[in-house]
Amino acid sequence: MRDVSIVGAGTTPFGVLDGGVKDLGSRAVARALRDGGVGRSAVGALYVGNFVAGILEGQGAVGPIVADEVGLSGVPAMTTEGACASSGIALRQAHRAVASGEYDVVVAAGVESMTDAGTAEFTRALGSAADRLTEGVTGLTFPGFYGIYLDRYIHEYGATREEIAAVSVKNRANGASNPRARFREPVTVEEVVESRLVADPLRLYDCCPAADGGAAVVLAASEVAEEFTDDPIEVLGTGHATGHNAGHRYEDLTTLDATVDAAESAYAEAGLGPEEVDVVELHDCFTPAEIGDSEDLGFFEKGQGARAVAEGRTEVGGEIPVNPSGGLLSKGHPVGATGIGQVYEICRQLRGAHENQVEDAAVGLAHNLGGSGAVCTVTVLGRGDRR
Repeated sequence: MRDVSIVGAGTTPFGVLDGGVKDLGSRAVARALRDGGVGRSAVGALYVGNFVAGILEGQGAVGPIVADEVGLSGVPAMTTEGACASSGIALRQAHRAVASGEYDVVVAAGVESMTDAGTAEFTRALGSAADRLTEGVTGLTFPGFYGIYLDRYIHEYGATREEIAAVSVKNRANGASNPRARFREPVTVEEVVESRLVADPLRLYDCCPAADGGAAVVLAASEVAEEFTDDPIEVLGTGHATGHNAGHRYEDLTTLDATVDAAESAYAEAGLGPEEVDVVELHDCFTPAEIGDSEDLGFFEKGQGARAVAEGRTEVGGEIPVNPSGGLLSKGHPVGATGIGQVYEICRQLRGAHENQVEDAAVGLAHNLGGSGAVCTVTVLGRGDRR
C-alpha cells in the first residue's frame, strides 16, 4: 500500500444555504481542487458521501451529478451512504483507491441540503438510519436514543447535568470564532440546563442543529503530492467499522462498539495511539455523544469524559483539544458532509491556519459516526514535517 496525502481541501460554510446537493457539492469540490492547484485532468475518481438527498430532494446519483457539474465528466464517480458517516466512508474509499495504486489522485466529498425540510419530513429522513423494525416501530428517534444513553451514563458514572452541559458551553464558545459555523453565539451552563426539554434528560442546547453544506478533499499518492502543494497532510491511518443498529442490542449502552473498532483499526494503521494525538474533531451530535466518543476513542477512561470537559481538559489549550471548530453543536450537521467537514478542520489545524489554533498540532483525528452507533469511520492525519 502506498502512502497517501491530502493536497487540497475546500468547504462551504455550514448553515442555511441556497442551492441543493448539486450546487453545494460542486462548490466544495471546486474549492478543494483550487486549494491544491489540481487540474481536473489529473483526477482519477470522485467519491461523494450523501445520506438523504433521495428522500428530501428526490435526487439520487449524487456522485455522478456532482462530477458532471464540476467538470469531471467521464471520471468514475460514485455515492457512498452510511447515514451520518457517509462522507467519512467516501474518504476511506478514496484513500484505499490511491493507496492501492489504482489512481494517483482522487477527490472525496460530502454534501447535504436539509434545512428546507419540515420537521416531520426531516425526522422521517434521519430516522431511516435506524432499524425500522425496532426503533422505527417504537418511534425511538435519535434524540430519544441519546436521551436514554445520557440517562444511563449519569446512572453508571455519577456525572452531573452541569458537567454534561459543559460540552455545549465549550463548543459554542469555539464556534463563535469559526466563520464556517451555523451557530456563533456562546451559551452558559445555566442556559443549557434550562433550555427546552427535547428527550429527557436532553435539552435543546444539548442537540446539534441541522445544516446545509458541502466539503471536499483531494487525495494524492504521497510520492506525487509535492507536484501540487508544499504543505501536504499525510493520511496516517483510517478505520471503518459497523456496530449495532438498535439500542436494545447493546450490552453497555454507553460504549459504541463501532467507534472502538474503527479507532483500533486507524491507530494500528497509523502506528500510534491516542496519547500521540494533538487535536480531535469528533461526532458531537449530542452532548453525551462527545463524552462517550472521547472515551471510546481512548482519550479518557470510561466514566471520566464528563469530568474532563468540566475541568477544561478538552479546551483548545487543554491536554487533548476536542472540537476546536465548535463541532456539530456549533457548525451544524449536514449529515452527508459532516465527516469531511471534520477532516477539513483538522487540515487547517495541521497547517497552522485555524481560527482556534492548537499550538504545535502535528497529529489530528476525525471521528464520524452514523445512526445509533451503526457505522463509524476514524481518520488519523499528520503534518508532513512531523517527523
